[in-house]
Amino acid sequence: MAEQTATPPAATLAAAADATADRKSDGAVVRDALGVGIAVGLSGFAFGVTSAGAGLSLLQTCALSLLVFTGASQFALVGALAAGGNPFTAAAGAFFLGTRNAFYGLRLSQLLALRRFVRPFAAQWVIDETTAVALAQPDRRTARIGFTVTGLTLYVLWNVTTLLGALGAEAIGDTDAWGLDAAGPAVFLALLAPMLKSTTERATAALAVLLGLGLLPVLPAGVPVLAAALAAPAVLVFRGRSKDSQQEEDAR
Repeated sequence: MAEQTATPPAATLAAAADATADRKSDGAVVRDALGVGIAVGLSGFAFGVTSAGAGLSLLQTCALSLLVFTGASQFALVGALAAGGNPFTAAAGAFFLGTRNAFYGLRLSQLLALRRFVRPFAAQWVIDETTAVALAQPDRRTARIGFTVTGLTLYVLWNVTTLLGALGAEAIGDTDAWGLDAAGPAVFLALLAPMLKSTTERATAALAVLLGLGLLPVLPAGVPVLAAALAAPAVLVFRGRSKDSQQEEDAR
């Protein structure tokens, strides 16, 4: 007697089709990760030029990219030093900007679930771009691929272009005369602008700019950057009070 094969229910077939549609190929993940890594990694050239223009040596510039490896903090540090700020104040501003990576790490540690001996090395690559690519993936396997490819591509390219930028700055001499002192802030703003999607984020950024520019003439260099960090709690407090007021009006 021939064996009969049961026909899967329609619900099972639909679920299988949805799972296949949600699945993302390794090639697609790698392409996305390479695109992000290459696009952002080229910005290391601007950092190399800016750092050299701020008076840092070639060794110091390359060491920052190798050991710190968080673009916004690096730009903040050399920008404050270029403005004549105290090195400790400049380092404090860069540190506070870099603390966001610690929160990224908390989320990625659960998502990636890497082995203990790998985590210290992976922590070096926990930045905006690797976090964004990893979180965009549908499962843990593709998240690991996206994180690894983005991190490796960006780390290598960022350090190579940092070296080239620093060497180029030394070759052309005075970076201010060429207008290259504006390269760092321009790149930083270009990276930041797409992240400001909500009204709260835009309000926080606008207030931070007002605080930074308004306090620049009256405070030592580097301190306005720290003061601008007060924009976030100020906006959140104002938003909370607005909600409370709205709820009170609705309750009347």
